[in-house]
Amino acid sequence: MKRIVELKPEQISRIIRSQIKYYHNAIEQTETGFVTMVGDGIARAAGLEHVMAGELVQFENGAYGMAQNLEENSVSIVLLGEENSIAEGSTVRRTGRVVSVPVGEGMIGRVVNALGQPIDGKGPIDAAEYRPIEAPAAGIVDRQPVKQPLQTGIKAIDSMIPIGRGQRELIIGDRQTGKTTIAVDTILNQKGQDVICIYVAIGQKRSTVASLVETLEQGGAMAYTTVVCATASELAPLQYVAPYAGCAMGEYFMYKGKHVLIVYDDLSKHAVAYRALSLLIRRPPGREAYPGDVFYLHSRLLERAAKLSDELGGGSMTALPIIETQAGDVAAYIPTNVISITDGQIFLETELFHAGIRPAVNPGISVSRVGGNAQIKAMKKVSGTLKLVYSQYRELQGFAQFGSDLDADTKARLAQGERIVEVLKQGSGCPVPVEKQVAILYATVQGYLQDIPVVALARYEEELYRYLDENTDAVGVMEAIRVSGDLKPENEEGLKAVLSAFGEKFRG
Repeated sequence: MKRIVELKPEQISRIIRSQIKYYHNAIEQTETGFVTMVGDGIARAAGLEHVMAGELVQFENGAYGMAQNLEENSVSIVLLGEENSIAEGSTVRRTGRVVSVPVGEGMIGRVVNALGQPIDGKGPIDAAEYRPIEAPAAGIVDRQPVKQPLQTGIKAIDSMIPIGRGQRELIIGDRQTGKTTIAVDTILNQKGQDVICIYVAIGQKRSTVASLVETLEQGGAMAYTTVVCATASELAPLQYVAPYAGCAMGEYFMYKGKHVLIVYDDLSKHAVAYRALSLLIRRPPGREAYPGDVFYLHSRLLERAAKLSDELGGGSMTALPIIETQAGDVAAYIPTNVISITDGQIFLETELFHAGIRPAVNPGISVSRVGGNAQIKAMKKVSGTLKLVYSQYRELQGFAQFGSDLDADTKARLAQGERIVEVLKQGSGCPVPVEKQVAILYATVQGYLQDIPVVALARYEEELYRYLDENTDAVGVMEAIRVSGDLKPENEEGLKAVLSAFGEKFRG
């Protein structure tokens, strides 16, 4: 026989009150439209009345797109996935979010696509959070001047075109002049420097990216590097998104007070991808068929590189954008745009490259607008006269071709210039620590190499570095320069003694 439990009125009211307390009255509504046209990585949709520019939208097959042109009766959407199963009449819905990528420590050492999804076969990524790919750059008050060096390990750059943490330094030159090599050597040189590196490959061959990742792994650099990859075979929207995605990953660390180096390789292909995308969504073309906002495309990206103020943690993001020129034309549209945005440029010349002067840096039109602020004091002392002597040599070299009888002073300057050019040559994948750079450049500028034949200088340099590692006195001097960052009188005397002793040993 069933037992009927009678509830008292106060118990009923208590139950109802508790239900009302936890009742969540929310009607879920999503704005849904339908596709009116699809093709070439672009879709048009009607019915998305309140969609925002740059908003992420999802198609019924699960693929995502990004809203771009907001027109009166339709929206142009660039596809961030395959368009195969999207057809006219397919539904598309708003997500209310902008395009975001995973960020955090889990990204380090990984190769990811433009949306932050792993493509290296090492399993899923444990992301700390998601950051929108587009974010406002730090304001003027939130920044501080660039004054801390970022050593590239390349003698020609660290001495004459120094790069500081938080700077934007453009690497520009024709194809096959060693632009990527400079960027990769800089990443390799950050080992033990507490700098996180991000390499963004835009529109490159997959084989090129694979060999680059292998180089970084062999140099032990993947332990602090993320590679973001949008290869030539991928859709134009993904190539457009890639540098912003890499920048968002770097900003996470910058706002945590860490130092980041980001390489965009290269922004010429990025501009071409944006041009293709813009023409497909019927934006009016401008100069060289690029859309009118192509300057803003790169300025809003590069302006996010900064050295933050101490109140914000003092983190930094240094950007090395790469631009490929056609037949050395730095006055073309995209090169002049990016030159005007950045804090200097490293110009690589085809003639120098083929003449065996590598890195093929032309010191005449290469410049760092941060200058000596981004150098340690020891390097500043050594390189102050170096650029002057080098420039005089380049000028004299032109005149010397026409004159047969040269006076002693001109001959001495030409001999000095030849030695500077030879010493600044450097192979790829072998960055030089800054204290050793100071030693070899001091020897060059102060005339320790005058009586050494130019052909023997490569051997001299190699043996000097070995001597600096093995000789007790030399180790002490190098340590003092590295720790203090200055060439104090006692250090300078010690360096002179080391160079004299080694010179005698070398000649003997």
